[in-house]
Amino acid sequence: MVDRTAQTLDVDDRFTLTWAGATDRGRRRDSNQDAFLAEYPLFVVADGMGGHAGGEIASRSTIERLEAVVHNGTVDAETIENALALAVKDIASHPETTDEGTGTTLTGVYIDVVSDPPRWVSLNIGDSRVYLLRDDQLAQITTDHSVVQELIASGRLSPEEAEGHPYSNVITRAVGASELFAPDYLGIEVHDGDRFVICSDGLTKELTDYGIQHFLREHSDPAAAVDAMLDAALENGGRDNVTLIVVQVVAHSPSTES
Repeated sequence: MVDRTAQTLDVDDRFTLTWAGATDRGRRRDSNQDAFLAEYPLFVVADGMGGHAGGEIASRSTIERLEAVVHNGTVDAETIENALALAVKDIASHPETTDEGTGTTLTGVYIDVVSDPPRWVSLNIGDSRVYLLRDDQLAQITTDHSVVQELIASGRLSPEEAEGHPYSNVITRAVGASELFAPDYLGIEVHDGDRFVICSDGLTKELTDYGIQHFLREHSDPAAAVDAMLDAALENGGRDNVTLIVVQVVAHSPSTES
């Protein structure tokens, strides 16, 4: 079963945001351990892991705590990290949590309208990713917290060798039942036409960066782009749960009225 959402919002007189998100169990998994939140001003994906129901507990606990932050009205690094601390306690105390590495990745963006000018802030724990399409060029904004990425960064592994590496699923940070890691943050200027893709590795296992860029180019509407990428990931094997959000910025032209 696919869970979808889509919405358009005039943030203020400066720009409009349009977004869509979807999650699917995939073709080979018995359950969906991914979860996502696409609610202004926060757009995040969580990819759970752990034996039995552990991954689902971790991802949903994390998303629920962050949803409460959105509803309370202030989204910033402090409120996010407070929510993650509560999520860690939720995960540890849940009766179905196991000791089999229960935890979740977390990645996404939020819009900081308090800053002048407003800016995006990306956040990341684990190997789920944020991409940005700007001026028709796709770039990965987040850096994976994974064994393979550390090997690449140290020069001991090339990006080509990383494909299919036996440690490709081993991450070095997570929101889990024990130690809490703060996310990595990055501030990003708000540009007209920017399009973010926030996704679990269930998408990037099946689609290359070029493939993601292709579907963004082919579909100007975020909901259509989400559906096209999800369908492609499933057709390419759907080996894992697949979750993605596309967020698009349209800037308003300055008024010419006197």
